[in-house]
Amino acid sequence: MSSEQNASHGASAPAAALKKVLKPIHLWAIAVGLVISGEYFGWNYGWGVSGTIGFLIATLLVTLMYVTFIFSFTELTTSIPQAGGPFSYAQRAFGWFGGLIAGYATLVEFLVTPPAIAFALGSYSHFLYPSLEVLDVAFACYVIFILINLLGIKESAMFSLVVTLLAVGELLIYIGIVAPHFSYETFVTEPMPFGWPGVFAALPFAIWFYLAIEGVAMVAEEVEDPKRTISRGYIYGILTLVVLALAVMIFTGGVAHWRLLSEIDYPLPAALGIVLGRDNSLTQLFASLGLFGLIASFHGTIIGYSRQIYALARAGLLPSFLGNVNSRFQTPHWALIGGGIVGCVALKLGTTDQVIILAALGAVVMYMISMVALFELRRKEPGLERPFTVPVYPYFPLIALILSTVCLIAIVYYNIMLSVWFFAGLILVTILYMATGRHKVTGDNEITAGNAKV
Repeated sequence: MSSEQNASHGASAPAAALKKVLKPIHLWAIAVGLVISGEYFGWNYGWGVSGTIGFLIATLLVTLMYVTFIFSFTELTTSIPQAGGPFSYAQRAFGWFGGLIAGYATLVEFLVTPPAIAFALGSYSHFLYPSLEVLDVAFACYVIFILINLLGIKESAMFSLVVTLLAVGELLIYIGIVAPHFSYETFVTEPMPFGWPGVFAALPFAIWFYLAIEGVAMVAEEVEDPKRTISRGYIYGILTLVVLALAVMIFTGGVAHWRLLSEIDYPLPAALGIVLGRDNSLTQLFASLGLFGLIASFHGTIIGYSRQIYALARAGLLPSFLGNVNSRFQTPHWALIGGGIVGCVALKLGTTDQVIILAALGAVVMYMISMVALFELRRKEPGLERPFTVPVYPYFPLIALILSTVCLIAIVYYNIMLSVWFFAGLILVTILYMATGRHKVTGDNEITAGNAKV
């Protein structure tokens, strides 16, 4: 399907189109960069509700979910390489309502993830320079990185590649420093103080290790030879993240009692401070370099939310001006700015742990509908070109669907009010969408597009 036909799913296509320039190394950098801040902070809140062994069990379950999910999701992304990502797959499988659910869940995930990372950027900066206020740094980050993203996707991807390589290198150095100080006795102190309920309560924080890797799908329209390139970026990315996540979590848990690190936004510098001394030059250097990992993820999630807003606006689910592309830089400038405004409001209203839980909630809903869409498209469109097919089908997508459902139940059970706000938002968006009659227009476009398929 051509880019012109893709644009026919909703509003008329903007005058300028997204530029196809991304290669496998760029996609690896975006995939890892989107997520790598999860190794620097946020996951440690899981210790506070489960202990070290409880959180290790939760992390292994979530790791299995993400490995099976990414192999399954790659089939969708390479078959339907559109900027809408999950929205495009669910809409094609289930019509406007499926697309609405997937689009809403993905948008929540990618709009609330950057504020959590911005909080951490502010906290790391405050750790280094106490005179800097956390929120001031967070707001400044939004301004700076929206401007960087406005310049063009190739420039943004090169920036992602550099900071991601630096971030991965830094985590490997961190592991090398703390590994000799690992103590098994320390790691298993109070291993599961809250029992199995703690394991389920920790699931959203384990999800934070990998959350947003699916954002690679949002740049699918900007990839050279997407049917071959996307699968490489995804698979190399998830393998890199599994190794880093498990190593960072296990070695950090063995250098200090988990209670000392479970409620702060800078656990790795704090762990180094325990091992080497807070005033040690290596501790200060690591805290400074640690900003690279946070910057990589912040930058990547801004790319993600802007492309999702762009795709939803292009399809008529959001105001049409958000689907405009800048004629000079070929970037969705209004989508970048609009998402930034929402993120800055979230900075004022939420805490880091609340934002992480809300992002995880949006993610697992999106994972569930994406896996169901995979099954439906296999049934509905057996002739669809699938350059990459998920191995051991149907077991991988089924495992991902079951574990995503378990995570959703756990998140809702332990976070009732946040869940009420999330689903109330979905109901409100659905009512507004139907009240405007746009669902009928979307349905007509789907019929037209379906008739146009070869």
